[in-house]
This record gives sequence, structure tokens and C-alpha cells, in this order.
Amino acid sequence: MVKFSYLGVGAWIGRMDNTDKKLLNLLQAEVPITLRPWNVIGEKLGGISEAEVMERVRVLKAAKIIRQISAIFDTRSLGYKSSLVAAQYDSARIDAAASIINEHPGLSHNYQRNHAFNLWYTIAVSPDSRLGLERTVQLLHEMSGARCTRLLPALHLFKIGMMVDVEDGAMADANDEIRSSEQQRGPAVAKSLTELEKQFVREMQRDIAIEPEPFTPIAARLGLSIEQLREMSDVMHAAGRLRRVSAVLRHREIGFTSNAMGVWIARGTDAEILKIGEKMAGFRAVTHCYQRPTYPDWPYNLFTMVHGRTPAECEAVLAEISQETGITDHAALYSTKEYKKTRVEYFTDAERLWETRP
Repeated sequence: MVKFSYLGVGAWIGRMDNTDKKLLNLLQAEVPITLRPWNVIGEKLGGISEAEVMERVRVLKAAKIIRQISAIFDTRSLGYKSSLVAAQYDSARIDAAASIINEHPGLSHNYQRNHAFNLWYTIAVSPDSRLGLERTVQLLHEMSGARCTRLLPALHLFKIGMMVDVEDGAMADANDEIRSSEQQRGPAVAKSLTELEKQFVREMQRDIAIEPEPFTPIAARLGLSIEQLREMSDVMHAAGRLRRVSAVLRHREIGFTSNAMGVWIARGTDAEILKIGEKMAGFRAVTHCYQRPTYPDWPYNLFTMVHGRTPAECEAVLAEISQETGITDHAALYSTKEYKKTRVEYFTDAERLWETRP
């Protein structure tokens, strides 16, 4: 078992006051699309001023506790195809390989893990991709010199949503208001977006400005009023394309320094496996839960991401899941190095440029 190495972990958590912690909880839940959102958040914090809210957000971003504040979109509902990918590399080759893979603009997460499949990345390709998902991954396999690459798309999504109750110093419970998750959801139905909807995505996926009216220039560039921007957001949300506008935190900076990808061999009928996945998704410390395909050299079909302050915390959760489900065939893969963690930028020219480069 390898503990994630990260300098400065928790450096700021002890310096935050209760208002900071409440603010982070509110920002993870939702930043309202309104004329002066920081004022609305200030009122929820007991009436602190808009200026104080903005200053606190600036400080928390400078301290690298807040990674980004922007819209979170559903990749599949936008027409993109995405997958988790597992690959094997010689240890001397893995850093160079990760660098090559990171150049693809659809690459959002890339980690080294303590397993024979030692590089794990998540990639998305647009509906306009000339290569498509499978060919893109094959090309990355060849370019990076992988010994073996396995495509592991989600066959069923039980749960998604990484949130931390900063006040309690724990993962948010499924019943908490600050929790945003999608459980028992099948494949999203992708429909073509209008050009205005695509431009909405381009604008809203950017890190919003910490200024009194951050949505005003966005609305202006779209030719909309603030009210029309909010209405369009409601429509995108109802269609399953927009999850929310919120903050993503750097969880290691607030003490969650370990993440274990629990992988499980669940046997039985399709219905029985789905019930097991639903049960796993119900655990508080499980932030992501999926069913994925298997291969002769990869027999695990259920995946649970678990975050904790230490590897021992993660192991305790996995042991509880094992006891609750009766599944003993499982493994825990820990991140040992982070190569990339960002949000995919949708409907840009970057993918086309990558695919047509010499």
C-alpha cells in the first residue's frame, strides 16, 4: 500500500474559521446564477458582506483549497463518449508515457496506481471527433508505448459526486443538502445541441471571475439577460446536461490525502449485480460507483472510489463494503502520483487540432 505523497497537505485546514468552512460547503452545493451571487451566499452565511465573501473566496483559491468554480456538465448528455482507461508500462517509461497522454485535450484525470495496470486515465472525445473513442485510445496506446491498454467505459453509473462536509471534516452524507449525486442512472440520451447551447457550455465551463457580477459578461457574450441565462441553465439542468455551477475543492489540502479505487468481482445475474452496485453506492465514503466491463486479465466489474484521511480509513470502508455485500474478491488501487486532474473543456478546437497535427 502506497500513501499519496503531497507537499503542504492540510496546511490551510487548521487556519480556516467556521465561516470559511460553511462557505466551502455552500460553494460545493451551488453558486446561484443570479445578478450578484456572492451577496446571496453572504446572506446564507448569516449576513456577511458581498465584499467579504469575495475576499474569502480569493484567499481560499490562492491557498489552493478551491480548484475551480464553474459549471459541471454531464459528458454523455453533451454527446461526448468517455471512458476510464487502464494501461501497463515499464516503470522507467511511465512518466514519459503520461506526458504524451496528457496532451490529448479530452484527458481529465491521469494517475499512477500501485498495480500491474499502473496508469489510469479518463478520456472524452466529442461527437465531432474524426477518430472516435476507441481509435483515440488505440492511438494513445501506440504513441505512449503501452504494453497493454484496456478500455473500461461505464456500463452502469450508480453514483457520482465528490463532496466533503468541510465543517464536519467528513464525506458528505447522501441525505445532506450539499451532496450532489446521480444514482441508478443508465446511459444518458444524447441529443444534438444548438449553437447557442454549445456557446453556453463554452462560456459556463470557465472558472468564473470573483467579482460582484460574474455572470453579467457571460450573459452579454451570449446575447442574453441574467434572467434568460438562468432560464437557459434551468433547461440544460432539466435535460441532464448541466449538473450544477459549483466549486471543486482540492481534497488533499483539506485532509483527504488517500484515495482508493476499490475494484470488485461481483457474480450473479445482471439484476443481482445491479443490486450490489446500488448497495455499494449507499456508503457515505464512496464518491463514485460504476459497473465496467471485464477482460481475461482484468476480472473486476464493480468500481468504488473511496476517499479518506489515511489509507487505513479507506481500508476500513472497503472492509465494511466487503462484509455488507459478501464479496471477498476485491483489490484496492491507490494513487501514487497525479499527472493530471482538470475538467474537460467541451466544444473547443483543441481536439480537432490534436487529431490533425502531423
